[in-house]
Amino acid sequence: MEPSNDVALDIIVSNVVSVFRTRCHLNLRTIGLEGSNVIYKPEMGKVLMKLRKPRITASIWSSGKIICTGATSEEEAKLGARRLARCLQKIGFKVRFTDFKVVNVLAVCSLPFQIRLIEFTKNNRPIASYEPEIHPAASYRIKNLRSTVQVFSTGNITVTGPNVQSVASAVEQIYPLLFECQKTLS
Repeated sequence: MEPSNDVALDIIVSNVVSVFRTRCHLNLRTIGLEGSNVIYKPEMGKVLMKLRKPRITASIWSSGKIICTGATSEEEAKLGARRLARCLQKIGFKVRFTDFKVVNVLAVCSLPFQIRLIEFTKNNRPIASYEPEIHPAASYRIKNLRSTVQVFSTGNITVTGPNVQSVASAVEQIYPLLFECQKTLS
């Protein structure tokens, strides 16, 4: 059997992690007292702030560095980061939205067949690793895309990469390798 080119796989982006800077010092205690939907963690030196729309959670440090997690697209991550900067401006800080960067994207995909993980790992030995005692998935690293693919025997795959394009490219690159190692229905 040949892998057909017309197979459409749904790649569902479940988390986008982004970073930006405010270019000013932030007083965490002030944010904790005056901000809404915040959790002040003085022992960790940060404030957690949550937005409802888009649904993101931000870790805010006093240096002005902010990490946003929970978005489901790069556009939603940028919109959430800008809204966060606006919330900080309303509290009274002279925030400037700079150095925005998407640093990590997590996506899941379900293949229409199950996979023989041991055979897959043997065929792709230097790049793929499978330790069933440690984790139920085989790990496949794609260096040029800076992506990691976790392959489960059920046919579900989890892809981590620096952006949405590299995640999609990783799925396209690994699909023919997985198609060779599919379980036959008996």
